[in-house]
Amino acid sequence: MHLYSPSLDTEAADILNDLQVKLNTFLDNFSMGFAKSFQARINGCMRQMAELLYQIKGPPNHNTAEADADNMLRPLMEFLDGNLSIFADVCEKTVLKRILKDLWKIVLSSLEKTIVLPQSNDSLGAQLLTAAKGLSSLKGGGEAKTLTPKQCIIMDAGLETIKQYFHAGGNGLKKAFVEKSPELASLRYALSLYSQSTDALIKTFVTTQHSQVHDGMGIRITGNEKIRPDRGSGIEKPIGEAILQIDMMLGKERKIIVKVIAVNDMKWQTSGMFRPFVDVSMVGPFLADKKRKFTTKSKNNSWSAKFNEAFQFVLGKESPDCYELQVTVKDYCFGRADRVVGMAVIQLRDIADRKSCVCWCPIGPRVQTDETGLTVMRILSQRPADEVAKEFVKLKSETRPVEEGR
Repeated sequence: MHLYSPSLDTEAADILNDLQVKLNTFLDNFSMGFAKSFQARINGCMRQMAELLYQIKGPPNHNTAEADADNMLRPLMEFLDGNLSIFADVCEKTVLKRILKDLWKIVLSSLEKTIVLPQSNDSLGAQLLTAAKGLSSLKGGGEAKTLTPKQCIIMDAGLETIKQYFHAGGNGLKKAFVEKSPELASLRYALSLYSQSTDALIKTFVTTQHSQVHDGMGIRITGNEKIRPDRGSGIEKPIGEAILQIDMMLGKERKIIVKVIAVNDMKWQTSGMFRPFVDVSMVGPFLADKKRKFTTKSKNNSWSAKFNEAFQFVLGKESPDCYELQVTVKDYCFGRADRVVGMAVIQLRDIADRKSCVCWCPIGPRVQTDETGLTVMRILSQRPADEVAKEFVKLKSETRPVEEGR
């Protein structure tokens, strides 16, 4: 909608256009600020809803899902009914639409953060490590909750009710806005992943996270260890390089032999003795009944350490593209937790066409993921009784300490 007609001269039209942009920006900011003032109360409604939902037990039942959802949504609906009727009376229509849009976003993101993937007051890394260690209570966040299949169906039904409420039979938000909103897509995706098995989630992680260390840069592949490649490009602040020989025997037995040749040029300051060793982990689906991690012996005060130790892994039944090797270099500390020097990730899809090769991998301080990877880790961190999930979350959350080895 424009405030000027074509007959206005250009200067007047420009002034009016400029004023309209300023007015729209002001209304957007006003609406966002106004909606955000309800954030704490909406979060309170979500906590009440979470308690109601967690009390619903038993097998999945589509027939009762809508009634259960209505019961769960009661705290939120009472809050929205009480406030939106007042807004509808006193707000001009364009302002009301803006407030509705901002409230929709807040309600959906609060649903995700409070009920579907509850976040504690800790940083995500601290939460994941806490979960990985199998501690049931997350600081400030109460007990880590996992939704059952029945509760997931109720959440789906509740989501439909919330959508209809905000659409208000055509008087509220447009269906297209609601359906295309990123908050709804994020919540639906989290719910779709939620019901998947640990194996399926780990497969999703491996097949979507292609740049976990150093943005996926710097790994070079040669035919054997005598062929030294050029330095890897795109690496800022190198902290060392792991050299591995990988032999793929993907016949009936689906074996992979990984030889840790050396880790060179490690950057690590410590006041005591430096005793580096390497954990080699196979990550992927259907490995619960197989050996998933091997560890080399440690070397004394060696910043370029030769290991020459070989380990044999057996893959699960999926294609090699669904598996990756993670190498974690650590400093052995007697009587306390070993410290992480750095890690590298080699995805088998990158070497599957070679029977034998040597990978030269710059090690990085941590694994980095996108939203999908983060969602998978948050869901798996809520499965403390599942050894494979717990081990995966711990592996992917380990980080090089800022203080190094001091």
